[in-house]
Amino acid sequence: EGDSGAVVVQTAPGKVVTHRGGTIILPCRYHYDVSAHDPAEIRLKWTKVTEPMAFVDVFVALGKARRAFGPYRGRTALQEDGAGDASLIIRNVTLQDYGRYECEVTNELEDDTGVVKLDLEGVIFPYHPRLGRYTLNFHEAQRACLEQDGILASHDQLHQAWLEGMDWCNAGWLQDGSVQYPISRPREQCGRKDTPVGVRNYGYRHKDSEHYDAFCFTSNLNGE
Repeated sequence: EGDSGAVVVQTAPGKVVTHRGGTIILPCRYHYDVSAHDPAEIRLKWTKVTEPMAFVDVFVALGKARRAFGPYRGRTALQEDGAGDASLIIRNVTLQDYGRYECEVTNELEDDTGVVKLDLEGVIFPYHPRLGRYTLNFHEAQRACLEQDGILASHDQLHQAWLEGMDWCNAGWLQDGSVQYPISRPREQCGRKDTPVGVRNYGYRHKDSEHYDAFCFTSNLNGE
C-alpha cells in the first residue's frame, strides 16, 4: 500500500450466507494513495467464477457510471458506504447466484482482487429418474435438478451434507462436472467395507457420453 499508485483490496474471510429470495451484501473495501489518482479513475468490477478459469461479468462501476450484466440487472447495486467501499448488494437472490465472486479494483497503474463466497441455506438431495439409476448425462442431470426446483450441488455443499450424516451409495453429477458420492458407513456393496468414510470422487467425467445420478441443491424461497 506504500507504493505510489498501489491498490489493496480487502474482502471478508470465509463466506456470506443467505437464502433464496433474500438480500445479501458481498463485502469488499479498497485502499490506495489518494494523492496519486483521482477517485473518478478507479474502476470497480465484480465477476462470478463459473469454472476454475472462466468468469461472467456481474457489475462494473467507473466514476459515476454503473452497469449490471445479464440476470444481475435490476438486482445489484454498490453499497457505497464511504470512501473505498466496493461492496455489492444483491437482491432477490436466486439459486444460480450461489458461488464465488471476485471484486477487482483498478487504477491506471495497479489492480488488486479479492474473493467472496456466497452460500445459500438449503438442502441437498440425490436424484435419479424413475427409469432407473445411472441414466443421466451431465446436461440431463442439470435439467433434472431444475425440474425439481433446484440446481446441481457443488462439492462444498455435498461435503457439508456428508459432515451432517449423508450416506448415499450411488454416484451423482455435481455442478463442476465431477461425479462423487458421500459415504458415512463403509460397506461391501459401496466400494468395500475397509475403505475410509468421506466423499468419494470419480473425478471429472465426460459430460455427454457418461451417465450417473445427480445431487441437487435447493433453497426455500425467503427462508420459509
